[in-house]
Amino acid sequence: MTPQHDAITLRPGDAGYDDELAGFQTGFAQRPDVVFTAATADDVVAAVAHAAAEGLPVAVQATGHGLPDDTEGGVLISTRRMTEVVVDPAARTVRIGAGARWGAVVEAAAEHGLAPLNGSAPSVGAVGYTLGGGLGILAREFGYTADHVRAVDVVTADATLRHVTHDSDPELFGGLLGGGANLGVVTAIEVGLVPVTRLYGGSLGHDGRVTDPADLVRDYVAWASTVPETLTSSLAALVYPDVPAMPPHLRGTYLVSVRIAFTGDAAEGERLVAPLRAALGPAVSDTVREMPYGESHTIHSDPDFPHAYYGDSVFLDELDVAAVTELFTLSGPAADGMHVVQLNHLGGALSRPAPNAVPYRDAGWLVRILSPLGEGGRDAARAHHARAFAAVEGHVVGRSLNFAFGGGDRPEGLYDAETRKRLADLKAAYDPANLFRRNYNLR
Repeated sequence: MTPQHDAITLRPGDAGYDDELAGFQTGFAQRPDVVFTAATADDVVAAVAHAAAEGLPVAVQATGHGLPDDTEGGVLISTRRMTEVVVDPAARTVRIGAGARWGAVVEAAAEHGLAPLNGSAPSVGAVGYTLGGGLGILAREFGYTADHVRAVDVVTADATLRHVTHDSDPELFGGLLGGGANLGVVTAIEVGLVPVTRLYGGSLGHDGRVTDPADLVRDYVAWASTVPETLTSSLAALVYPDVPAMPPHLRGTYLVSVRIAFTGDAAEGERLVAPLRAALGPAVSDTVREMPYGESHTIHSDPDFPHAYYGDSVFLDELDVAAVTELFTLSGPAADGMHVVQLNHLGGALSRPAPNAVPYRDAGWLVRILSPLGEGGRDAARAHHARAFAAVEGHVVGRSLNFAFGGGDRPEGLYDAETRKRLADLKAAYDPANLFRRNYNLR
């Protein structure tokens, strides 16, 4: 079977094959037998039907941020052309195609005085992010992005396009949201928007070589425990490489930053942040300000260029300041390479139950490490992560699918036992041949 409409198929050696495989993550190679370039849901149906008939595994790529592993053979469905973004301002919803990026969704929603529950990087694909749960910049106030999804259009392994809602099929609907790419190829989602047009936020950066990182961690954690759930924050640290490609003022610096997003008015934001400023002392950089929501990506200023990286995370039930400080120290200036560490404050709306498969809602904190890949590749990065995460192992309850980058061979810990069993049962029902296994697989 061949794809319909404007889609084409590409095979190794064809013009455009390598370009179609290129994405944000450059550290893992994909060499599928055939690439289906999907422009519509019908194209996805045709691609899945072909894979099922030939017994080939299926991978999906929109932006290429979250590649789980190297792959050889099989089918790759490229959804980058499925960029539909349609806002319904009366219903406060947006329909998002499988290839749309958060930047486009933020822009479209802003025209109607609304905002999506997006993450920190505008170049990330909105659908893949949401299927992993979606821990956004306003997460403590509004919860996971998956909690706001109204409908999912998905092509299951029998090459059937299904429009799934909580009312029509609560089990499949709940499994798709948090289950990643295990149950089918999602072609579009409909998700709720929030009436947010501006916020008070930014980052406070401190020199970790001048101020003891232990003090920065301690003071941030103490402050975070006092703020309302309308304020979402994180603490991040990284050593910038001393190379000509870096801006001169960042070369070789060890920057420890608090990132802040607050939807209340600026005066109240200033009042809430004042104790933190006093505790941390003078900052080397301070971007905290009133801003339109369209500038919210500047809070984190994530890199927007393709590169090679490996990432993982752990949810913590409690926070041991000394243990977290040790983790930060192990990934600091004395580390074997560049590592970005981030401590996310959870709680608030994130802790409330929802009818989906996003796990570990009782966790109070999430620690993330992202490591650019050097000569040692994934093995070296993984060895460093093991040493660093060992510092907090007494409080680890699981891992986050949203921040597992390049760990497709390690699905353990991404779900609690009950959620994993529920997802495995759905997998057996909807994908008994495990067609969708080029992911963080449940089988």
